Amino acid sequence: MEFIDYYKVLGVSKDATSDEIKKAYRKLARKLHPDIIPSDKDAHAKFQQLNEANEVLSHPEKRKKYDKYGKDWENGEEYEKYQQQQRTNSGRQRQANADFNGEDFSDFFSSMFGNQERSGRTQTKYRGQDIQAKLQIDIKEAYTTHKKEFTVNGKNIRITIPAGIEDQQTIKISGYGSPGINNGPSGDLYITFSISNSSLFKRVENDLFLTHDLDLYAAVLGGDITITDFNHAKLKLKVAAGTQNGTKVRLKGKGFPIYKKEGEFGDLYITYNILIPTNLSEKEIALFKELANSVNK
Repeated sequence: MEFIDYYKVLGVSKDATSDEIKKAYRKLARKLHPDIIPSDKDAHAKFQQLNEANEVLSHPEKRKKYDKYGKDWENGEEYEKYQQQQRTNSGRQRQANADFNGEDFSDFFSSMFGNQERSGRTQTKYRGQDIQAKLQIDIKEAYTTHKKEFTVNGKNIRITIPAGIEDQQTIKISGYGSPGINNGPSGDLYITFSISNSSLFKRVENDLFLTHDLDLYAAVLGGDITITDFNHAKLKLKVAAGTQNGTKVRLKGKGFPIYKKEGEFGDLYITYNILIPTNLSEKEIALFKELANSVNK
């Protein structure tokens, strides 16, 4: 795996404080976000690499391993376990352990990967570590099943994101984590989704909420109105005469897709916001006064 200098990615020194790392990440995140520079084809990869750097360096334990083991930091504990096993094994294994004298950590990995036997002995297989990744998408993307390509640890990964994925939901992709040692199985990739909202709708689980302005005359007299749902479909609604401000109307099955349940949707709730007319003419004011007087008699 190609070595990525996370300190260089964030533009900080190796003795940077946690606050300095946080400030550097926030500054670059605003600058490198794919939505800010859509013309840059490599923007998403740069942004993902920035997130990886922040994920490691902002976490004290991960940063400690990264500083100690460099590019092989994710498998550092496996290396230490291996050495401990060699020290506690029989005389033959202690002799095998002597083969490692003078080797540094990187030499260990370069000699271990892909080799089952060395000096006539079988080496223990170790499972690769899991990888945690974050992926940001918009609510409009989350509404439909679609494919997404992104980069984790230098590898391009293409996944299918089911419609209805929720904010902060984590999915597991088996075998896409760090490679194992001695042909051991790879770890898994865990992707946590962060969903932004650029729409007029508020989402709560599978339901959608929308506030719709209603003029006073329609509220008083009733009538028909047309609204646009999340999927841009036109819906006709009948407003009852005497509708009060804050009245809610439920449209069953017009909400958000339910995760991994094809054809099933939540509900859409419309809240009416009654608009009080302004800039009335003298004639209109007189009519309202006449109506008020008739009501108060």
